[in-house]
Amino acid sequence: MEVDIVCVGFGPAMGGFLTTLSRGLATAGTCPQIVCYERAEGLGFGVSGVVTRARGIRSSFPDLDPSQIPMAAPVADEHVLYLLDPHGASRRSAALRVADAGLRRSGAARDWSFELPWTPPFLHKADGLVLSIGQFNQWVAEQLMTTALVQLWPGMPVAEPLIEGGNRVLGVRLADQNGEPGMDIRAALTVVGDGPLGPVSRIIDATMGTPAGFERNDWAVGMKMVIELPAGCALASGTVLHTFGYPEPEIFGFLYVHPENVATVGIFVPSWFDSPVRTSYRYLQHYLRHPAIWRHVAGGRLRSWGAKSLQESGRRAEPHLVGNGYARIGEGSGSTNVLTGSGVDEAWTTGIQLAEAVLELMREGAPYTRENLERTYVARRRASWVDEEARVSERAREGFQRGVIEGLAGMGLTGLTNGRFAWPGEPMPPHRRLPSLEDYYKGRIPPEEIAAMRRECSSKAVPLHDALMDRCGWPPMEYDGQLLVSHQDALLVGGKVQAPAGYADHVVFLYPSLCENCPTQLCVEVCSGQAIVRGEEGHAPVFDREKCVHCGACVWNCTTEVGDGSGRTNIEFRAGAGGLHSTEN
Repeated sequence: MEVDIVCVGFGPAMGGFLTTLSRGLATAGTCPQIVCYERAEGLGFGVSGVVTRARGIRSSFPDLDPSQIPMAAPVADEHVLYLLDPHGASRRSAALRVADAGLRRSGAARDWSFELPWTPPFLHKADGLVLSIGQFNQWVAEQLMTTALVQLWPGMPVAEPLIEGGNRVLGVRLADQNGEPGMDIRAALTVVGDGPLGPVSRIIDATMGTPAGFERNDWAVGMKMVIELPAGCALASGTVLHTFGYPEPEIFGFLYVHPENVATVGIFVPSWFDSPVRTSYRYLQHYLRHPAIWRHVAGGRLRSWGAKSLQESGRRAEPHLVGNGYARIGEGSGSTNVLTGSGVDEAWTTGIQLAEAVLELMREGAPYTRENLERTYVARRRASWVDEEARVSERAREGFQRGVIEGLAGMGLTGLTNGRFAWPGEPMPPHRRLPSLEDYYKGRIPPEEIAAMRRECSSKAVPLHDALMDRCGWPPMEYDGQLLVSHQDALLVGGKVQAPAGYADHVVFLYPSLCENCPTQLCVEVCSGQAIVRGEEGHAPVFDREKCVHCGACVWNCTTEVGDGSGRTNIEFRAGAGGLHSTEN
């Protein structure tokens, strides 16, 4: 099939692109054929509660009334909390233990937390919005469909780009289904917005290369719950809590309050948290139970749950933005601001910039060559606040390569000096910085006990992290069937995870023999949906796509390189359908 423009992925960046483009086309009176393919079964099945300054979004909707968008609210109040450990189970440096003891003795800590008296300006989201990305995407899609200028196709994963001569993209190929080959969609322009783990973007990188200095070594998995708050909860709509320090010092958390007594609560587990059994779901439950959070959510009810990988390298992860026949927008194009921890509005704005460039080229009758896209789209991006602020934040998180205190100091230094100074550190691929289990738990759990735990968990085909966390003093979770539920119940009740028939597995162990010899099998520990489980002893893990939420954490948590000199690890994330089925995410 031939179209004029084919788009891959429907997130905030593509929303900004198609909103701006459709308005320009309506004014011009032209009607090219524009098709957008999205992997998820619904256009509103995005994952993230978010707080954003919404500068780009408001430029597209200058008269925006947040009440038009379900779960949207203007930011009303912001607080930053340092969370102490009420159990003594986390791994804290001597400096943090001294600081914690001082806060407790001085009486400055309330509910095992200390509210910072001053919030750094770069963290403020003044005049911003609290959003549910799922609801926002669905709202944007509804606006687009009324134009009749754009075709949106959910449940249609794109497998690969069509590349000619190694330097021109001619369109895309849809994923095979039920043994039938996927359709080729040829287009003058392919707009790539499939994120940092999307197959189209990755194949373009592998074929056409990446710029000098390109690296994607910093990642995080964000996991969150949408909670119906208990009656009488004092938190007002638009309240934003940023937290750090617990459940582990490396893990950041958040609580955003939506209208109608609903909140998004979650954590970010970063790649520089050097646990060889890092997990998300159990840490999220401990986060909920922290006294400073629990006092707001106790008695609440789980409405939705989800997880996704976040690319945390910012501008360092910017690939070639354009080439002959293609352009990239959004998170996968390196637009995330790693100092402010914001990416939605930045992604939306890159979509606006590309749409303005496309409209300019249409008026000129010019083709979508690399040179033309450079002088229109890339030039707009370089002159914008998105690129200016990305340059300021580029080195903001280097300090975390050395430690938590160095990382926090580095962020403050970068923010307060407008990017002139940063705490030095060299980002490393996540799998190259992980210690062994024995080294990580040295002084806490004897090696022979770890070996016994490993054998027992392997024989039961269960992750190892629960046994290790129990042994280190983390209290067991007391499930209430409403808010604190098992991981399996979270999948069924909160995530509503499903996978359509007819597609091949999208998580692939390239060389199973390498997995058999992997001492950690971290992919099992980090899997957000329990979709990867231990195989029989001495065998590779087993993947169940019916449980996969498409978070992609398995890819950057794989610890085994394939050995071809490329640095690639042994898990490949291919095109696939299914995942979460909730618009509240």
